[in-house]
Amino acid sequence: MTVWVTWYWLGGGVAAVQDVMHNWPVTVTMIFGSFIAGATSEGGGAVAFPVFTKVLEISPANAAVFSLAIQSVGMTAAALLILFMRVNVEWRVIRWASLGGVPGIMLGALWLAPHLPPTLVKMSFTVLVTSFALTLFMLNRGMRLCHEKLESAGIREHAVLLLAGFAGGMLSGLVGNGIDIVTFSLMVLLFRISEKVATPTSVILMAINSLIGFALHTTVTGGFNSEVQAYWMAAIPVVVIGAPAGAILCTLLNRVIIARILIGLIMIELISSLVIIPLSRELVIASAVLLATVSLLYFWMYRTQTYEPQGA
Repeated sequence: MTVWVTWYWLGGGVAAVQDVMHNWPVTVTMIFGSFIAGATSEGGGAVAFPVFTKVLEISPANAAVFSLAIQSVGMTAAALLILFMRVNVEWRVIRWASLGGVPGIMLGALWLAPHLPPTLVKMSFTVLVTSFALTLFMLNRGMRLCHEKLESAGIREHAVLLLAGFAGGMLSGLVGNGIDIVTFSLMVLLFRISEKVATPTSVILMAINSLIGFALHTTVTGGFNSEVQAYWMAAIPVVVIGAPAGAILCTLLNRVIIARILIGLIMIELISSLVIIPLSRELVIASAVLLATVSLLYFWMYRTQTYEPQGA
């Protein structure tokens, strides 16, 4: 209710409602996007970015800024609900990955995003989540034992989390989403943490990263322009409900169902990219190299036995 009242006041009363009516495709997109954001390790930007850039033909730059802006509302609401419900999360992962995410998102937003071709930015995100889907599929073919927390938290683990946060933050600076997926991958593949713990942990992590990115675009880059503001105002009323609702659903589902939902969403993302994005030779080569690199990294984490639960 507080968000709704603030939204109505900031939007100028009736004008705020008119924003929703004028930009109804954005509102509809974020009904689904916010729900997925709260229920899985993919933030609302994982839905907003591909739909905006492929269907609504919005520039990748505006789509990335919008993703961070709207996640700063929706995923923060989901994070507050997670804290209120006392859902089990791994705070050490949040702490160290967030520290790495700050310079990462600054690098991605300030130096990389303005210089990379839009098609490469789109495919980079697709390749990252596709490689994760392949490994997640292999990981959930049968029963496995999982930790409910980070079993070891020494200098090596802290360094790995800082690096993952930096890489994920850099991706968030490019497409408005990423630190949650990268850190979720690290938790379930390398540290063998259950998806039931990794998912709400990644939601809180993405909320923090989104707030930092939103502040960066508002105060430094000027990316929060009038077009993005209109989209943002059209989506606020639904994400503040959708994301917490998704977080509640996450607590009711087992980890296998969560994994299957993620794989299904990623397959839709892959197919849409192959159909809609013009595939030049250079783009195909760059995407193939990136896919092979990330897949090998995920496979190495999957094969590493250092954090395997005893009895597995």
